[in-house]
Order: sequence, then C-alpha cells, then structure tokens
Amino acid sequence: MNVIVGLGNPGRRYDGTRHNVGFETIDLLAQRNDIKVNKLKFKALYGEGIIGGKKVLLVKPQTFMNLSGQSLLALVQFYKLEMNQITVIYDDIDIAVGTIRIREKGSAGTHNGMRSIIYQLQKDNFPRIRIGVGKPEQMDLAAFVLSPFRGEEQEGIRRALENAALAAETLVEKNIQEAMNKYNG
Repeated sequence: MNVIVGLGNPGRRYDGTRHNVGFETIDLLAQRNDIKVNKLKFKALYGEGIIGGKKVLLVKPQTFMNLSGQSLLALVQFYKLEMNQITVIYDDIDIAVGTIRIREKGSAGTHNGMRSIIYQLQKDNFPRIRIGVGKPEQMDLAAFVLSPFRGEEQEGIRRALENAALAAETLVEKNIQEAMNKYNG
C-alpha cells in the first residue's frame, strides 16, 4: 500500500493559500482517480482507492501544519508502514512558483510541518514532492504562506499542482526515479 500525504491547514479560511498546496494536490489526485477523501481517523481526512492497480491512501492531516507528524505517526503505527510507502506533498518557499522538486529523503529545511513529521517518525528517508510557492518580498513568512496566490501566479501554481499529482501517480505506478526524471524541474 502507498500512502500519499498532502500537508495543509484545515478550515475554509486556509483554502487557496500557499501553505495548502499539499491539500489541493490530494484533492486533485482524488478527483483524477475517483477516490473519496471523506473518512476521519488518525487525526486526518483520508480516502482509500486504487492508482495504477495499487492500493493507496490519500491523506489530509487535520492537526494544522505544525503538528502534521502526529497524524502521520498514527498512520505509520496502525498500518506498520515502511518509509518508502509514504510520500509527503508540501509547499516550499525556496522553489519558484510553477516548479516542483521530488526527493527520496532529506531534511525539513524551514518547513514546520516537515519538522513535525521527521521529529515524530524519527526518520527522514521517505519520498517527498515539494511544490514551489515563491519567496516573500517584504512580508512576514507566516503571513506569506497563509496568503493566496497573486493573479500572475495562478497559471504557474495550477501547472505545479497538476505536475505534483502526475508525479505522485508515477511514483505509485512505477518508481521514484522515473518520477524524478520526468517531473523535477
């Protein structure tokens, strides 16, 4: 089984913000693969389905970003998951809008949601798809990631979300190397 986790903050007030691109990618994957993400357990909304003939869980932690690791730890313990069965999708301010980066493992960088996950799991060797949301220019970082995309960024972020969904599908259907070769931009 593959578990694809999109990071974000629950609640309508966070819809469309830079910090919620992980949630938006899960929504896109759910739509593309006819998976209903409507079950509540593990401090998360999740749905079970099939991508490329393989069983997947699409997961949206409901703990708020900075506590995302609590949700993921509950999933890992319940399903006895190996790290290579997990893919985390999240925003990255160090990547330009419209671009994604896929990695097999790595540090949390400045991302508090990833810090929480790595702290809770005590491991960082799981695949991740980072979606570029741009860097703030004279704006507080917290305010920036909780802000919506500007009009001129809309096309780029739409393309990045689509590529993140396609990369996640490729990762499940084939492998991470193929996803990295095709979608790292």
